[in-house]
Order: sequence, then C-alpha cells, then structure tokens
Amino acid sequence: MIPLGPGLDVSGARWRKSTRSGTNGNCVEIGTAPAAVGVRDTKDGGRGPVLAFARPVWAAFLDGCKAGEFDR
Repeated sequence: MIPLGPGLDVSGARWRKSTRSGTNGNCVEIGTAPAAVGVRDTKDGGRGPVLAFARPVWAAFLDGCKAGEFDR
C-alpha cells in the first residue's frame, strides 16, 4: 500500500464489495476507517493502489451520486 497523508490512513479499514457486483471481476471495494474511506480494485487482492478520501469528501461524492450529478 502507498503511504498516505495525515488523516487518510486506511490500513485498518474494513473492506467490502457491493452486493450488486457480479462475478466478472470488474469490481471495486470500499474500505472504511475512522477518518478516511478507501477505494481499491477487487482484482488486486489488497496488494494494489488505494485511493483514499477524507470522510467529508466521500460524503459529498455520495450526495452528488444520489442527486444525479454524475448521470449521463
């Protein structure tokens, strides 16, 4: 895992894959930690890179998704 900035530590995160994910291997996992949320590719088995977001940034992203901000 790549070292992250202060407050973005996801080393102890609890990782989960969406229940809507299929079996084709094209999935991402979300890991929640006290101050950050991580996103990683399921295929990497936890050995690949992780994108880490502060919780308020992740919450704003989810709000945008729910509001249709990213719809085509």
